[in-house]
Amino acid sequence: MKFVCLGYIDASMWESLPKEEAEKAMEECMAYDNELRKGGNFAGGGALDAPQNGVTLRHQAGQVRVTDGPYTETKEQIGGILLLEARDLNHAIQLMTKHPGVRMGPFEIRPADEAMNLQILEISERLAKETNEI
Repeated sequence: MKFVCLGYIDASMWESLPKEEAEKAMEECMAYDNELRKGGNFAGGGALDAPQNGVTLRHQAGQVRVTDGPYTETKEQIGGILLLEARDLNHAIQLMTKHPGVRMGPFEIRPADEAMNLQILEISERLAKETNEI
């Protein structure tokens, strides 16, 4: 099964870390990600830039509104996404409990919606085939 792991972090806490501590934390995370790769459990992922460098889109009153940064009432923001391959939710929890990133902020683990992702893949493949036939 695939799981999406959302890593949250308090951006102000991260920015206040001395450079050496931040680098060490990232090295530890990368090393554990490599362990997940070796075990066949790392299915992808990526880090996100600072929240203030993003925007949020909302549909309101028939229009799409763009606002700076994410709209949230919490200090914790999504810092990165890790795609995990695990037997079940308990296995995903077991694997992510050991991730050094958990020390920096919580991780939310959700099963991927395999049926919807299969539909997305089928549509993408069909469109790619149609594009190649033109």
